[in-house]
Amino acid sequence: MSTDILGGVLAACDLDGTLIYSSAALHRYGNRQHHIGPLVCVEYHRNRPSYLTARAAHHVAELANTALLVPATTRTPHQYARVQLPGPSPRYAVCSNGAHLLCNGVPDPEWHRETRRRVNASAAPLPEVSAHLQHALHRNWPITVRVAEQMFLYVVTSPGWSLPTGWINDLTHWAHAHGWQLSTTGRKVHLVPAALSKSAAITELASRTRARLVLAAGDSLLDIDMLRHADIAIHPAHGELAATGWSHPTVTRTRTTGVRAGEEILRWLHATATPYGRGRS
Repeated sequence: MSTDILGGVLAACDLDGTLIYSSAALHRYGNRQHHIGPLVCVEYHRNRPSYLTARAAHHVAELANTALLVPATTRTPHQYARVQLPGPSPRYAVCSNGAHLLCNGVPDPEWHRETRRRVNASAAPLPEVSAHLQHALHRNWPITVRVAEQMFLYVVTSPGWSLPTGWINDLTHWAHAHGWQLSTTGRKVHLVPAALSKSAAITELASRTRARLVLAAGDSLLDIDMLRHADIAIHPAHGELAATGWSHPTVTRTRTTGVRAGEEILRWLHATATPYGRGRS
């Protein structure tokens, strides 16, 4: 482990809806390019690009000189590998909502085994949850159900169609009673074991790197633990957390929304990390 990442600042940042934005997300949050300026494409998959602003790309490079930037995402390692942030690839990443802790793109097998053990001890098994979900869904609904690494599920709705609010509330109550949690972002509804958390992985990584300060940024209910356990954190003024009115004494909220909030978050992370600089072993 190189000395320039020991004892410094760790900045854990969610990706989709926090740092990077798909074309659909740009539209959803009312971002128009003549207002936000040039964009940088960081992912292009099946003709669907994801962006951050050119100014945000500059802030990524600035942050890399001040802190250890750790993407913390619900994406699987395979999905995360499609994202190419500006500058050097982050040395560490948290994927699958905490199921995987990556170092130079390689998952830590011991961490993954320990995570599976925690999930198995506290949550209803995946087949039971999958069976309940399939029973609750209507056959004529335009949706797709996907399983991520035999760890969690997510539902993807067709463009322009949303799951009924009452149905989501009922599923949320059932999930909580069985050790799972729900998160709704755009066209996706994630069903994730409550024991599967980004915060646990970030806490482990902070210990390994002897971080003096942990910062965090995220926009969904799945990010709450990570935001609460960080020393200081921020969330965008859009998305699930903003919609529910969630707040916490150590968590601030952006003034802007959409891709400009991603820019503001990176600027905030850099400004907050700068007084501490990079540590030395």
